[in-house]
Amino acid sequence: MFRLLLLLTVLGAAVGVASSSAVAQEQVGAAAAGTALDWQSLPDLPDELGVAGPFVGVHNDALIVCGGANFPRPVWDNDKVWHDTIHVLTKVIGGYEWKSGGTLSHPIGYGTAVSTADGVICIGGNDGVTTFSEVFALRWDPDAQQVTHIPYPSLPEPCAYGQAVVVGNVIYLAGGQNDSGLESAMNNFWSLDLSRKPDAADIDADSSDFGWQQLNAWPGDSRAFNITAGQHNGYEDCVYVMSGRRQGPDNVEFLNDVWEFSPKAGQWRQRAHVPRPVLAGTGIGFGQSHIFVLGGDDGSLFFRADELRDTHPGFPTEALAYHTITDTWTSAGTMRRNHVTTVPVLWNDRVVIASGEVRPRVRTPSVWSVAPIVRERGFGTVNYCVLFGYLLAMVGVGVYFARRNRTTDDYFRGGKHIPWWAAGCSIFATMLSSLTFTGIPSKAFAQDWVYAVGNFMIPVVAVVGVYVALPFYRRIDATSAYEYLEKRFSRSVRLFGSASFTLYHVFRMAVVMSLTGLALSVATPLTPQQSVLLMGMLSIIYCTMGGIEAVIWTDTIQTVVLLGGGLLALILLIGGTDGGLAGTMLAAQNADKLRIANFHWDVTDAQLALWIVVIGALGQNISSYTADQAVVQRYMTTKDQKLAAWSIWTNAVMTIPATLLFFGIGTALFAFYHSHPEKLDATITTDQIFPLFIANEMPIGVAGLIVAGIFSAAQSTVSTSMNSTATTIVTDFMRPFHACSTERGYLNAARAITCVMGIVGTLLGLIFVDPEIKSLFDTFIKVIGLFMGVLGGLFVLGVLTRKANAFGALTGAFVGAMVMFLLWKFTNVNGYLYTVSGIVTCVVAGYVASVVRGGQDRDLSGLTIFTTADAAPVP
Repeated sequence: MFRLLLLLTVLGAAVGVASSSAVAQEQVGAAAAGTALDWQSLPDLPDELGVAGPFVGVHNDALIVCGGANFPRPVWDNDKVWHDTIHVLTKVIGGYEWKSGGTLSHPIGYGTAVSTADGVICIGGNDGVTTFSEVFALRWDPDAQQVTHIPYPSLPEPCAYGQAVVVGNVIYLAGGQNDSGLESAMNNFWSLDLSRKPDAADIDADSSDFGWQQLNAWPGDSRAFNITAGQHNGYEDCVYVMSGRRQGPDNVEFLNDVWEFSPKAGQWRQRAHVPRPVLAGTGIGFGQSHIFVLGGDDGSLFFRADELRDTHPGFPTEALAYHTITDTWTSAGTMRRNHVTTVPVLWNDRVVIASGEVRPRVRTPSVWSVAPIVRERGFGTVNYCVLFGYLLAMVGVGVYFARRNRTTDDYFRGGKHIPWWAAGCSIFATMLSSLTFTGIPSKAFAQDWVYAVGNFMIPVVAVVGVYVALPFYRRIDATSAYEYLEKRFSRSVRLFGSASFTLYHVFRMAVVMSLTGLALSVATPLTPQQSVLLMGMLSIIYCTMGGIEAVIWTDTIQTVVLLGGGLLALILLIGGTDGGLAGTMLAAQNADKLRIANFHWDVTDAQLALWIVVIGALGQNISSYTADQAVVQRYMTTKDQKLAAWSIWTNAVMTIPATLLFFGIGTALFAFYHSHPEKLDATITTDQIFPLFIANEMPIGVAGLIVAGIFSAAQSTVSTSMNSTATTIVTDFMRPFHACSTERGYLNAARAITCVMGIVGTLLGLIFVDPEIKSLFDTFIKVIGLFMGVLGGLFVLGVLTRKANAFGALTGAFVGAMVMFLLWKFTNVNGYLYTVSGIVTCVVAGYVASVVRGGQDRDLSGLTIFTTADAAPVP
């Protein structure tokens, strides 16, 4: 088998090296000039002149445009006219249609608006004479085909020419003027928490519970005609205030500074300046980490408007894109036309820019729908050959071992003749998974090294695995980890544990496949659904045939490929960054990307405190090394306990360099794209950043090999889940009830159950595909915590106490499961604490229930740490 492993690894490396020498670099689908935008026209506004300063928003899938002002033709001979008309653009069969929404209570323009589920909230504005503080909602009723007006609490003071955004469930308004002159520009930052809105339709504007709050404003200059946008910065959704203009001591000042507000911390920090002023611009968050600026005046011709009049060329037509994580600006191509003084909105996953001003005094009725162009995902013939060749080789491993499985002991435990180093690599690969390969680099890219401390807890917990868990399982010669629960408590506890594990791994399969499919959709032309089907199908084939031996050896091959590919990626990333290694370190230090610890007591903060990482990681790994059949099963595949212990230590040792490698890749990704922001793709998620680099920057052939490795890593996780769930079902549910009369019958049942589990996991994976997920790593951590906390708690309860009984164990399990559900559903507690919360709740509730109920009539010899001396020697 070692020769087979060596041959496959050498062949894979040879293909990659040969391919990379043939074609130095394949840039598939990369746009050298940055993000390109697709501009599509929607029906013009019914007002043929168009308006500037309208309220614009979306409610009940209809676009509402109302108010605003314009100049009748000839524009330089007439005064500005203010409007009160409400226009509603609705979808009809074959296109769109404008409908009348009535009128506002009075003509008004140059306020701002935000779109909410409760309606389009219109805020402030003026009519050329008076600046208003009024706020109201416009709701579109598609059945009655009419707009209704709902009053909202007024602003603390009148405001026009500012901009607002909704972040979470809070409206934030920044900038503006409280009078008609620019000298009244403010340094204001106000918020309205929509979660405090009364249920009643009529809202008391004087309500102390629902009203505008004055927050600390940005440290910079006062301003009006600014951009206010919301976007995720890698940690949380933030508010961004950009550009604007103000009245200086001698003249009008045009600003290009950018400020970021953290709602969680209530603090501001300055970010990279806009390349040019974008006064009265249309800026909006798009995707997971981009802000598009699709309009704005740079002020270069501001003082020449009266001179140029009809010969004015209009405002700059270059769109800009800001990436919140790398804090960089780049071009987003040429706009069809630059609209200023209008409110951009998201509608049907596209940015809509309705009407506005295109040059001094000139409005436009045009309405544009804008979205970044999705780059074509090429992959290349060589990469495809490497990918499918590698995947077929994994199937070949399953075929090879199929003929060696004679009994369920062979199928579930490899006949206890697996080398310790292969078992160790398999534990490592099981804990690694494809989500680690894509999720950890993206986490370090978006945040820092705080989560690395959690991985450093694995060697600590390995002590528990070697000296506590391993002897218990080897002593009872367990095939299923949950055999211990029956010996310690009762069969009902064993069945509960086994059923919980099975349910967890079915969901784990689905989560791993769906999230990996999403991540890889940027690296290959395959859709997430096609990737899920491919991973599921191949896993079913080789796992059903080959059993645990096929799983372990494919894990070992995958470990070599992924670590080797990761190391090559790190070298290429550093080499491609401006300044090389020194430039990478400098960029990381300047952005605080090397931070390894936070010190606070907030359990809901996205920036995890050190104590949360340490305690959470200890809980997760204790559960994995003591109660996860997928790991425990490896303990039983070696010849004896000593070799099994070596396999655990192998995994623990490999964790350290792997952690440094994958977090290092994330940091290097940040430095690379900070140097080359034009290579970023606004259509991808943050979790797709590493696959994006693999597809566009890695040498041809090597890219195919690494993508194949990620597929294989996902398949490794899936096949592990398939085999381990089949093991628990056969061992815990079938054998105790003598479901089959022969060993061959159990082996056939094991293969059938493996296949069924794979099919169910694959089907769920297709359902779980969700591109809105912001972090694969965080999502996976929550899934682990929701299920494994209680299982770990049962083992801890059994091993560390003498008084715990079956009644207490079941009580603790149900209480723990309830607490897990409540934490997930009704709190913002970080998912990293889920597992340890489940363990503690299960142990405390179980012990108390056991003491209250009383009674322990079982022989506990060798089943607790206090009774190991009474046990027989461990084989």
